[in-house]
Amino acid sequence: MRGTERRARLLAALELGEIDVDDLARRFGVSASTVRRDLQHLSDTKAVRRTYGGAILAGGSPETTLDQRLAIDGAEKQAIARAALALIADGETLILDAGSTVTAFGRLLVNRRLRIITNNLALLPCLARAPEIDLIVLGGGLRATSMSTVGPLAVEALRWLTADRMVTSADGVVAGRGLCEASLDQVALKSAMMAQAQATIVLATASKLGRAEQMSWAPLPPRWTLVTDAAVSREQRQALIDVGAHIVTAEA
Repeated sequence: MRGTERRARLLAALELGEIDVDDLARRFGVSASTVRRDLQHLSDTKAVRRTYGGAILAGGSPETTLDQRLAIDGAEKQAIARAALALIADGETLILDAGSTVTAFGRLLVNRRLRIITNNLALLPCLARAPEIDLIVLGGGLRATSMSTVGPLAVEALRWLTADRMVTSADGVVAGRGLCEASLDQVALKSAMMAQAQATIVLATASKLGRAEQMSWAPLPPRWTLVTDAAVSREQRQALIDVGAHIVTAEA
């Protein structure tokens, strides 16, 4: 395979979220040093940005708004939200992150008896009226694209709080890397949320698995739960199980 063809295929692989040098080397039947040279060439032409262990497409993908995300894979997100309800017991304290799938999940909690800590402003209109929800809202700077709060004030507030479970989503979920997001503020807050909860639940459609289109990463704890849809492949499932995930598959 010529270098130009190989580099074109590398770019195609990066569009699917494949970023690890060793994995790319095995896929294309070349040495890791050859892949590194190809990635450096692509970096020199501004096509990719190098990262630890690999690369991402330059600039990442443009981030969509919450309303746009709610309209994507709507049936799958509702199924995931319903499946996640079975993991929650009345009387628990939950930390709810921002995101369209978490928003779909949170809207199903209005008749439950729970304490909820959240930065998800989109959930406030329904949860504030729920009679048996004890609601704590994290302050901070407004992130309008996700209708959420982020920043040091939100992280600091979490130091005083603990929870049974933290429920989150992400732009991408990659085995061995964690949760992919567009900003460091997001991953700093996610990491703080996970640290203050006894268990972490990630809600993500199968289309998010393996995606690495953004530049910021929040590592996952050694044991965590993924709730995804039936489109998850056998390879994706095994890769995530190998890094500590317990997988719940939602049926539409």
